Amino acid sequence: MVADLCMASPAAVELVNPKHRNERKTHMALITSYHVPGLYVEDHSIDVPLDWRGLEPMLLAVGSTMRRGAMPAPIAGAPESIKLFYRVVCAPDRINDDLPLLLFLQGGPGGESPRPLSPTSDGWIEEAVKHFRVVLPDQRGTGRSSCVDGRTIKALGDRATAAGADTARSQADFLKRHLASSIVRDFEYLRLVGFGGKPWVTLGQSYGGFLTLSYLSLFPEGVAASFTCGGIPHVPASASEVYAHTFPRMAAKTQQYYDRYPADVERVAALADALEAQKPVLPDGSPMTVERLQLMGSDFGMKPSFERMHWIIDHAFVDGDGALTCDASVSDSFLMRAFERTNTRTNPLYWTLQEFIYADGDTMPIGWAADEEKAHRAEFDTLARPLMFTGEAMFPWMFEQERALRPFKPAMDVLMEDTHFGTIYDADQLARNEVPLQAAVYFDDMYVDSGLQLDTLSRIGRSHYWTTNEFEHDGVHGATVFRHLFNEALNRGDLAELF
Repeated sequence: MVADLCMASPAAVELVNPKHRNERKTHMALITSYHVPGLYVEDHSIDVPLDWRGLEPMLLAVGSTMRRGAMPAPIAGAPESIKLFYRVVCAPDRINDDLPLLLFLQGGPGGESPRPLSPTSDGWIEEAVKHFRVVLPDQRGTGRSSCVDGRTIKALGDRATAAGADTARSQADFLKRHLASSIVRDFEYLRLVGFGGKPWVTLGQSYGGFLTLSYLSLFPEGVAASFTCGGIPHVPASASEVYAHTFPRMAAKTQQYYDRYPADVERVAALADALEAQKPVLPDGSPMTVERLQLMGSDFGMKPSFERMHWIIDHAFVDGDGALTCDASVSDSFLMRAFERTNTRTNPLYWTLQEFIYADGDTMPIGWAADEEKAHRAEFDTLARPLMFTGEAMFPWMFEQERALRPFKPAMDVLMEDTHFGTIYDADQLARNEVPLQAAVYFDDMYVDSGLQLDTLSRIGRSHYWTTNEFEHDGVHGATVFRHLFNEALNRGDLAELF
């Protein structure tokens, strides 16, 4: 492997300063350990490169920072390294046991790992700690892993501007380093330096399933077995294809909501008219528009979302008698609940990276794929009645109206025209995959089309699936789904080397 490294010029090689070699261990020091009810928890953090291009986790783990090919141009205003924070969780009576490792790949993009209150606060953890030591990383840019938000992206832009660089381009290149090709390299490096190279089992929820296939494509040797829940992407990936499938599902989900609560058809329509007439603002000063009202349907694929929506709409107007005219004032109670449902201050990368999780290698410009699909569907117009809700789809207006997202707009305009991203899937490697993969496919999944999931699984070696309509997209948060997947794999002999 070393012989393949480009050594043609000094610019092609980055060498470790010898005086820093002994510092690697300190970067992995235990931060703290403690108990929450029913769980023993350790907090850790390591340093990882911001830019993995040309770097190999295995070589970096032994101290070599030589890069294949030419050194990538530095991203103006961006740091060379970032923090990767992770927790290790186990049952209190098994602290000293040599347990197999389970790496949790969080949904998102832009989601931090769970903060468990107890084993039962997230049902899969209750099941997992019976068998595993569970690793809960905050994916780069989230939680305590060098978190990215509006302030950090603006500060990076200011530094880029001061350096005379293209500000939006620097911000865009920085955000591109927070996608799957970088995330899985972080985890493979963590496996090597933090856990002695011991292969681990992965559990991917939603976007975590996308990361799973990327991991199996790039570093299959690091994975003993994989579980996914509602998270098998279509390979080859296409944002336009995804939205062509999910917009009809969103229309169907909206109709199901109205069928369950028929009076809400008129009430939502009146609310939309009132928003247009009154132009109220949310607690952060952002406008509460009809588009933002439509966005509130983004969790219709999780139970009990219809009930949550119904009771929010119940508070829509100040008048206690439920008047349904645009003259009735929109209530502060509704505005606060709408803000809580749609603000992205805690996870701005969720909407920022939403369409770019489908960008695999050299590709056509994404060009606001969801907005393009919506433009062809008159039933989703803001003036259409009954008003349709949108799902997991981002739109240009979000980066104009939402205060938390406005700092990202220059970078988004650049990214939407970009054509080169990191490679995330290797279809040939997936076809000859030897790592056992057990997938839960939710038949009525609003976010990840079940038909596309099954098509991909049909072309992955050693893959098995369980299709069910008993659960929605968030089914993993109970104990049943993980228990079923684990038992299926165990009974098949896929975990024989671990148990």
